[in-house]
Amino acid sequence: MGTALLVARTLGALPLAQEQPSFWMPAEASTGAHVVDATFYFVLWVCVFFFTLIVTLMLYFVIRYRRRAGREVEDSPPHNMPLEILWSGIPLVLVMVIFYLGFRSFLAMAEPPQNAYEIQVTGQKWQWLFTYPNGWVDKELHVPQGEPVLLTMTSQDVIHSLYVPDFRIKRDVVPGRYSKLWFTATEPGDHYLFCAEYCGTGHSDMITRVVVHPPGEFEKWLENAANVYKTMPPAQAGSEMYKKFGCVQCHTIDGKANTGPTFKGVFGSRVTMSDGSTVSVDENYVRESIMDPQAKIVRGFQGVMPTFKGKITDEQITWIIAYLKTLSDEH
Repeated sequence: MGTALLVARTLGALPLAQEQPSFWMPAEASTGAHVVDATFYFVLWVCVFFFTLIVTLMLYFVIRYRRRAGREVEDSPPHNMPLEILWSGIPLVLVMVIFYLGFRSFLAMAEPPQNAYEIQVTGQKWQWLFTYPNGWVDKELHVPQGEPVLLTMTSQDVIHSLYVPDFRIKRDVVPGRYSKLWFTATEPGDHYLFCAEYCGTGHSDMITRVVVHPPGEFEKWLENAANVYKTMPPAQAGSEMYKKFGCVQCHTIDGKANTGPTFKGVFGSRVTMSDGSTVSVDENYVRESIMDPQAKIVRGFQGVMPTFKGKITDEQITWIIAYLKTLSDEH
């Protein structure tokens, strides 16, 4: 693709066309992807042009002006002011053009439309949780095709970075503050979503997908998803919550300790806290441990569990309790 065409598309003079993956980039699957690609290719071809020009001239000068027998070394000629202005002015103009293209696309990606559909994003070791306006929480990001989507993101532990290559979007997710990112998906189907900031031993597993629904399908999915667990027996729904909210990352069900205590046979038992007191693991203790995990910490373990307050409902906690009751010593 020619540089002029790339610049024209970046400036909005040409409409966005659907494309196949290129040698350098995956397929463009959002309205902002072409701006990022155009800037990248503009810089790439500028670099290729000047690399070729400089290396060619260098080889020519090495051969043309090589030292030869019988010829004396001459003094270098005085500086050439017009030439020096030219080779300083051209890079200056190119740098300003690159700055304009990059800053213009940055502003466009930083200011979401007023009608953007907002989804809350929580990053934690080592998974993503997406909370929708109706309260539904999912480990995958589902969005409607052709509508702007705003992600309001925070982290429960360390710095993460939400990255969707097909959309050309990436933004750090920082604990203790909110960052925002928006996009409009143009290609229905599945797209990979990664964490692009090393966040610990499970960093490479912090992968999920973005599911882009065709027009009219997203609303149906959201309605069905919010009700799917209500059709299950409570213990089965609790087993799904155990996976969905990332309990599986730190709590085993086979009796082996992990980052947190095992869930096998824990319900109804008495456990010793870090302060030496003992507590009976009943419904109230389980709920408190989920909503305020730092209140009582089991001896031998560190208080690293994040709170799920605002991300889990009482009904979902009831399902988890029902699941814990099934994890007897004979499990």
